[in-house]
Amino acid sequence: MDEAAPSATKSAPADKKFSLPVDSEHKATVFPIISLARPHMLAFHLSWLQFFSCFVSSFAAPPLLPVIRDNLNLTATQIGNAGIASVSGAVFARVAMGTACDLFGPRLASASLTLLTAPAVFCSAVADSPTSFLLVRFFTGFSLATFVSTQFWMSSMFSPPVVGRANGVAAGWGNLGGGATQLIMPLVYNLICSIGATSFTAWRIAFFIPGLFQTLTAFAVLLFGQDLPDGNLWQLEKAGDKQKDDPAKVIFHGITNYRGWITALCYGYCFGVELTIDNIIANYFYDRFGLNLHTAGVIAATFGLGNIFSRPGGGFLSDYMGHRLGMRGRLWAWWVVQTLGGVFCILLGLMSSVGPSIAVMIFFSIFVQSACGLCFGVVPFISTRSLGVISGMTGAGGNVGAVVTQLIFFRGSKYTAQAGITYMGIMICCATVVIGLMYFPMWGGMFWGPNPNYTEEDYYLAEWDDDDKRNGSHHGSLKFAENCRRLR
Repeated sequence: MDEAAPSATKSAPADKKFSLPVDSEHKATVFPIISLARPHMLAFHLSWLQFFSCFVSSFAAPPLLPVIRDNLNLTATQIGNAGIASVSGAVFARVAMGTACDLFGPRLASASLTLLTAPAVFCSAVADSPTSFLLVRFFTGFSLATFVSTQFWMSSMFSPPVVGRANGVAAGWGNLGGGATQLIMPLVYNLICSIGATSFTAWRIAFFIPGLFQTLTAFAVLLFGQDLPDGNLWQLEKAGDKQKDDPAKVIFHGITNYRGWITALCYGYCFGVELTIDNIIANYFYDRFGLNLHTAGVIAATFGLGNIFSRPGGGFLSDYMGHRLGMRGRLWAWWVVQTLGGVFCILLGLMSSVGPSIAVMIFFSIFVQSACGLCFGVVPFISTRSLGVISGMTGAGGNVGAVVTQLIFFRGSKYTAQAGITYMGIMICCATVVIGLMYFPMWGGMFWGPNPNYTEEDYYLAEWDDDDKRNGSHHGSLKFAENCRRLR
C-alpha cells in the first residue's frame, strides 16, 4: 500500500480562505443550511434549485391530466405509456451524467443537460396527439438526471461526517418539485382560464412557466457555480492541481463494485416508487374518490411536499447513526426505514375512504423519502475514484424501478390502481433484504463486523494501480480515507 503523506498532495494555495471550516480536502465540515457561503453553500443552493426546476418540468403534466386526457383523447394505456416514458429516458441519462461529472465536473454537466431538455418542456404546449405527448414527456424526463450531479456535487463539497445531510437536503428539496408542481400547474391553469382562455388552450400556455424556470436555473448554475472547493475541474486540470483521470478505469471500478448494484436496486424501490406515485397519485384520488381537479392536486402535493423534511431527515439520520454506530448504523437505519415505507405502501392500497388514505399516504411519503436520504448517506463511501459512476448507477436504478413498477402495475387495466399500490409495497419490502449483503471490510455490515486487519487506505487505494500512484492520482482517495477514520 502506498503510504504517501497527504501533505504531498497538490492542493489549493496555503493562504486560500474559506468561509466555512474545512477538512484536508477543503470539503466543508459543517452544514449551515441558510448560508450562501462560497463555494460550498452556494453550490448547495444552486444544485437543489436546478433539480427542483427539472422535477417541476418533468411532472408538470400529471396534475393536468384530466384536461389533457380529454383534449388529446388519451386512453388509460396511453397515459400509462407516457408516465413510463417520463422516467425511462433518465435511466441512461443518469448513468451518462455520473460519468460526465467524473470527467467534466457537475457544474457543466448538469447545466448542459438542463438547457438541452428545456425545449422539450416548451414543446409540450404544441403536443397534438398521444404520440407527441409521449415524446415530450420522454425528452423532458431526461432532465431528472440532474439528480446525479446534485449528489455528486454535494459529495465533492462536504466532508464525510456531514455529507449524508447535505445529500439528503439537496435531493429532498429538489424532489419537492414533484409536490410543488401538483399545486403550481393547477393554479397557473386556473389563472389562465380566468383571463379568458379555453381549458384546452390554458393547459398548453401553462407549460411555458416550468420551461422558463428550468432555463433560468441552468444559467444560474453556469454563472455562479463551482465544481470543487478549489475551483472548476477544467481549471484545476489545466493548472496541474488535479490529474485528468482515465474514463475506462473510472467506469470499470464503478460497475465492478457490487455495492453500487445494491444501492441501485434499493433506490429503485424508494425513489422509483416516489416517481411512480408522482405520476399516478392525483389521477388516483380524482378517479377513485370522485374529487375535483384542484382538490386531487392538493392531496397529491402533500406526498411530494414531504420532501421538505423527510428526505433531509433521512440524511441527518444516516449521519447520526454513522456518528454513533459507524457504517453498520447507517445500513441498519436504511433497512428499517425503507421496510416501514413498504408496509405503509401496502396499507395505502387497502384504504377505502379518503381520510384514512390521506393519512397513510403521508406516513408512506415520510418513510419512503427518508429511505432515499439514507441510501445516499451510504453512496459517497462506496468509491472515491468512481463516485460519479456509482451515483449514476444508483440514480438510474431509481428510474428503472419506476419504469418496471409502472409497466407491471399501472399500465392498462390488468390491475386496479389500489391493487397496484399494494403490490408495489410488497416489492419494496422484498428489495430491501439485499441491504444485508452490503459489507465494507474496514467497517463491517449489518450482520458482520469489520476485518481488524483492513484499513480505509486498503479499501480506497485498491482502485488505483501502480502507474496511477506514481503520478499522484490517488492522493485524493488517500485524504478521503484519512477523513473517514472517525466513522469507525
